[in-house]
Order: sequence, then C-alpha cells, then structure tokens
Amino acid sequence: MTAEARPDDAGPGPGRPRAAVVRDALGVGVAVGLSGFAFGVTAAGAGISVLQACALSLLVFTGASQFALVGALAAGGNPFTAAAGAFFLGTRNAFYGLRLSRLLALPRAVRPLAAHWVIDETTAVALAQPDRKSARLGFTVTGLSLYLLWNLTTLLGALGAEAIGDTSAWGLDAAGPAVFLALLAPMLTTGTERAVAALALVLGLGFLPVLPSGVPVLIAALAAPAVLWLKGRRP
Repeated sequence: MTAEARPDDAGPGPGRPRAAVVRDALGVGVAVGLSGFAFGVTAAGAGISVLQACALSLLVFTGASQFALVGALAAGGNPFTAAAGAFFLGTRNAFYGLRLSRLLALPRAVRPLAAHWVIDETTAVALAQPDRKSARLGFTVTGLSLYLLWNLTTLLGALGAEAIGDTSAWGLDAAGPAVFLALLAPMLTTGTERAVAALALVLGLGFLPVLPSGVPVLIAALAAPAVLWLKGRRP
C-alpha cells in the first residue's frame, strides 16, 4: 500500500459506503458480544457474584483478561496473581492504542472514553477500513454494540447461572470454551489454519492433566510456529 493510500493519511474522500461499514461492525459486535453469556456463567462458577461480574465487564471490558482472571480464580489461584496475569494480558491494548491514535485522530476530549473501547475487535474493524472516516465509524459502531451487548449478556449469564445453582453439575463450566470454538470455527478457511487449530487443541488438552493451570495454553500457542515451520520445510 502506498503512502497516499494509507488510512492514516486519508482525507475526507468517499471511502466505503456507510451501510457496509455499519453492517460489518455490527456483525462483529453482535457475534462477540453474545459470548458475554459465557463470561457471566464462568464468573458465577468461579464464585464471583453477579455484581462483581458486571463490574468487571463494565470497567475492564477486555474479554480475554476477564476470562483469564475468573479462570485462575476457579483453579484456586491467588487473587493478586490472577489479577496480575489479567493485567499483563490486557497490556496488548496499549499497543493497539498507539496504532489507533494516529489512524482515528480523535479529538482530545473523547480520547479517554474511546480508549476504553480499544480491544481486539474494534482494532480489527478500524484497521480494515480504507480511510479515516470509515475507520472512525467502524470503531464506534463495533465498540458501542459490543460494549452494550457484552454487558447485557454478562448480567443475564451470571443471573442464570446463579439461579440454577451448581454450574459444574450442568456442564456450564465448558460454556466459555464452547462459545470461543463456535466463533473460531467459521474463520478457519485454509488448511494451515485448520492444522494450527487442531495441533493447539491436541497440545492444550494433552498437557492439561499434567501441568499447572495456564501453562497448557502457553504451550498450545506454539502450534502456529510449529505448523508454519513444517510448511516451510515442504518441497
């Protein structure tokens, strides 16, 4: 992409049709926002109250960090260690912010509010746009729809789990991973992507019974470089 065509420097040109940007942004917001149900259920299963679960979604609003926190607590981890792990996992959003600050060039007055919506999904939608105007629209619609739906479904999931009692007896402790797998499956369009997902699943499940909580996930992350290395060695 040439310097003249970069979204960072794009002026008020025609860009993408607003309807197309809004459609894509809403699609991401709704699809990911619904997984707030899984977080609410998982949080309740970890012994977190409905109020605490809702506060996490309102104030933290970064799904991976939230799941990491409640997952560590559910495994009997120290609360301070769990919070530290969730914090460091969320620091990636700071790097997203550095990229988006130049792309969106928002007024100073709204930057603190916009920073709360700097997450994986809003960053992906904004960076996919061809110009600044479309990027701002995509960021805003994705952030608003995802924030509202994520918090609503967190509340409903936590209330539902609290109402039925023991979540492990109902198998709801698997709700979080099931939702993520359902969201991930349609995105695996190539053989390489499917191979990475399959190897990651094998590594994660294989080491789960023998390693401390959290370590199997780190090992599963090695699936991507391993598959790419094997692919590069093919004649």
